[in-house]
Amino acid sequence: MKKYYLHNGIESSGPFDLTELQMKQITATTPVWFSGLADWKTAGEIEELQSILKVIPPPFKAEIPNPEHEPESKLKQKETKTKIMGLSKNNFYLVCLLFIVIIGSFALSIFEEKRKEELEEINHKTEIENRQFLLKEKELQEQKKQAEEQERAEAERIAKERKESISKRLDEIQIEKTQNQTLLDEAKSKLNRANEFQLFRSADEKSRELNALQTEITHLKSELEILENEQNQLSLELERLQLTH
Repeated sequence: MKKYYLHNGIESSGPFDLTELQMKQITATTPVWFSGLADWKTAGEIEELQSILKVIPPPFKAEIPNPEHEPESKLKQKETKTKIMGLSKNNFYLVCLLFIVIIGSFALSIFEEKRKEELEEINHKTEIENRQFLLKEKELQEQKKQAEEQERAEAERIAKERKESISKRLDEIQIEKTQNQTLLDEAKSKLNRANEFQLFRSADEKSRELNALQTEITHLKSELEILENEQNQLSLELERLQLTH
């Protein structure tokens, strides 16, 4: 059975028998070659392939009517069909486009104006809020300043009262120290006299008297020491208060 080769202008394909060629739907201009041919031929030039060629109809040539030969009524009818609202289609579309542009511009201007008003309102509101914030901040600063002044005045008042209290207590301590020192000196004198005086006393009486005087002396010394420590502490505190206030 004869085998055929096809070419698509770039590369060849095959071999195919008649049944396979029929499935390829070749046309009269399809290049074909088979063994025995010196060169490629078109399928239309090969007799045994005529029955399987795909028939391609010629291009349709539509007749263009000549307006000069058409009746005037038909011409008017065509002109009427090509017009919309008394305007040609092109003019009508142009008017529609212009109308859309105008409407769009108007809508855009309204939108921009509204947007401008909204921004101005937002800016105005923000400005008011900023002013309120600054006023509130100033008010807080004033309150803080007043509170600090009140605290400072209160601290000065307390310090003044404390200094007066310390000074008063130091004067009292000095008086108590003087009194205790006088009592201590008297007790020491009594102790010396009791040691020297022996008339009309037994040893037990003398011992009790000496013990009592010694106890009094010890107590007075302890009181003087306590007063001295308190005086020193108060003096230091008074110095600190005078430095800080």
